[in-house]
Amino acid sequence: MARPGTDNKGSCLLCLKAVKWIPVLFIVTIVAWSYYAYVVQLCLITVENTLGQVFYLIFFHLFFFMLCWSYGQTIFTDIGKVPSTFKISDADFEAYLHHNNSLEMQNRILENYAKTLPVTNVTIGGSVRFCDKCKTIKPDRAHHCSVCGECVLKMDHHCPWINNCVCFTNYKFFVLFLGYALLYCIFICLTSLPYFIAFWKGDLRGMGRFHILFLFFVAIMFGVSLMSLFGYHCYLVLENRTTLGT
Repeated sequence: MARPGTDNKGSCLLCLKAVKWIPVLFIVTIVAWSYYAYVVQLCLITVENTLGQVFYLIFFHLFFFMLCWSYGQTIFTDIGKVPSTFKISDADFEAYLHHNNSLEMQNRILENYAKTLPVTNVTIGGSVRFCDKCKTIKPDRAHHCSVCGECVLKMDHHCPWINNCVCFTNYKFFVLFLGYALLYCIFICLTSLPYFIAFWKGDLRGMGRFHILFLFFVAIMFGVSLMSLFGYHCYLVLENRTTLGT
């Protein structure tokens, strides 16, 4: 028999997990709408030149596919959890807690366990980096993510737009996603610009012209944001650093 309040707690956790997917759903909705606005309203209805339609559709679908693939890989790639060899035994953890008034004794316990581990980074005080929530000695560049509830290898940051940690396992896909998303926005801006100008001249007719108008503005807005973010992460890659400074 379940304890009183257990069901309510489980329902709250499910609701919290569902809420975390709202930013992802927002991005997916924007991308799906951009597909309709570009393919249907711009290419199939507005563009009259058949050769132009073919050119636009081929390159658009190339960028669209790469954008969706990299975004999906970034979201659904499992976070890089710290190997079990870095987790101290229950007996050592009990001894660690027993000496909670002596930092020297605690550090001695951790140093003794970390002798066989490839760990070089230490705290500002020179102690072994340890996560008492995961009972794990932290490998270099590993950090505890409070959202995921795990110590994550080479953690960069927890991104709400992918509902996942950007870390060792999916950082490549994250950078690719930023790059392909930027190319996607640039392509849309360049190819829709003549029709955006035609809109302001009054040469476009029908309700579809508003889709083209908003498509251009949305592509510009996201493109500017992505340009700075992609450039920043390219800099971090060249410097072999993360946003956490390691």
